[in-house]
Amino acid sequence: MVALYVTIDTEYESGFTARHGAGSRAANFDRAIRGATPAGDVGIFHQMDVFDRHGLKAVFFVDPMPALLWGTGAIADVVEPILTRGHDVQLHLHTEWLAIAGDANPLGVSRGPNLKHYTFDEQCRLLELATGLLMDAGAPRPIAFRAGNYGANDDTLRALAQVGLTHDSSHAPGLMDGNCTIALLQENRVPVERHGVVEVPIGCIGDAFGGLRHAQLTALSYREIVAALRHARKQGDQSFTIVSHSFELLCRKRTRINKVLSRRFEKVCEAIAAMADVETATYADRPPKPTCEAAQGSASVLPAAPLLNGSRLVEQALANALYG
Repeated sequence: MVALYVTIDTEYESGFTARHGAGSRAANFDRAIRGATPAGDVGIFHQMDVFDRHGLKAVFFVDPMPALLWGTGAIADVVEPILTRGHDVQLHLHTEWLAIAGDANPLGVSRGPNLKHYTFDEQCRLLELATGLLMDAGAPRPIAFRAGNYGANDDTLRALAQVGLTHDSSHAPGLMDGNCTIALLQENRVPVERHGVVEVPIGCIGDAFGGLRHAQLTALSYREIVAALRHARKQGDQSFTIVSHSFELLCRKRTRINKVLSRRFEKVCEAIAAMADVETATYADRPPKPTCEAAQGSASVLPAAPLLNGSRLVEQALANALYG
């Protein structure tokens, strides 16, 4: 049985509030959390409707840092509906909020957009603060974390262990040129214990156009996602992680539904529900276990397939042309 972790990075948009000021909370919620459009909502409430319709469970990595501006009520508006619907809330953290928090910035400085830009002691302070804010908003004590922008380093893992979190999911083998600088390799594609926490890599597939492609709803086609899950099942993988966002089914300007992605999301959920020996899991109920060292080198990815990967490029080009 493959434990499938469907993870939704759930966050207010810091850049929007940086441009529009502290009074933008309601508008930010509508665009980044609710995904409101004249044609309907496609944010977390819609996503949970689809999950519930197909009997799936998801992990919502919720960023509580906007509470520095708006109080924990702004985070409770996100956390409470997720828990009421029976899904999982874990911890996310975007340090961009420190630059607009003013006197509420607990460090008094802003060193950059990623957690890795801060010292070990500062990361500990920020993780303790964020954990407290998330719990004040009604969430159970989190055990898992994903850094905003995947911007973690090895000090992040040490800090997580220091403050009592047991899992991290910031390492993306398909994005080795990204913001994550945890000293793991592209070949590290299964959960592994590191610095006292279990690092749970984001899934990926081989790409005929070079390297690996990360398992995000915007990055892979429906056919690629389904093929990746079948491959994971065939080779006996214990888990697979997919990433999406609270606002991911919108166009880039957050004003219209991206119908290409919305249909993809529906079809992926329908396929998961129908797939034998693949079952959605949460960190609250079934946290990933580290793979023994002897087995860590055995995990392969779905091989590159020019026709499969090429059809995605056509679909992406259409989506970009229509929705930015």
